[in-house]
Amino acid sequence: MADLALALTGWERAMAAAEKVKERLRRACSALTQAKIAYAVIGGNAVAEWVGRMDEAAVRNTRDVDILIRRADLDAVKKALGTAGFVHDNVHDIDLFLDGPTGRPKDAIHIVYAAEKVRPDDVAPTPDVAESEPAAQFQVASLPALVLMKLTSFRLKDKVHLLDMIDVGLIDRNWLLNLPPELSRRLQELLDNPDS
Repeated sequence: MADLALALTGWERAMAAAEKVKERLRRACSALTQAKIAYAVIGGNAVAEWVGRMDEAAVRNTRDVDILIRRADLDAVKKALGTAGFVHDNVHDIDLFLDGPTGRPKDAIHIVYAAEKVRPDDVAPTPDVAESEPAAQFQVASLPALVLMKLTSFRLKDKVHLLDMIDVGLIDRNWLLNLPPELSRRLQELLDNPDS
């Protein structure tokens, strides 16, 4: 098996890694759905879902799986994801689910809690899982909820995701009126400088 991994090109390994992320996402969401636990896919996979609805060629791969749940459901989530082969861990005060006992944190299911601030100084708390809708294979954060989360985090990868959504027409200047002032300022910055 190791010889096969060495025989693959970098591009082939990248494609295989992207498939592993998709498989991990499907397996986790299937387990949560079967257990009737409310959740929403967020992060790069949610962005890919929304961008892909507009332009499949504009979709970026992501390396991890981020899922929004209610904190009160954590024990039920542990049980459901455990049946799908995931192992709960807490790294740097972040709840995550490793893909098996030898899984790595960067390949894990990362949990974000609904209606809570991720960082104490965040402008807004995360949305509730109810602010979501069904996609073909999972429940995905609604576009307004996803945009709010990306503007709140506003790291480099969040800015790139927002620019992708702007580029395909999901976000425009009309959004500025419905956001808190600080988040409106951040979106204005991206709308005014899409190539910076």
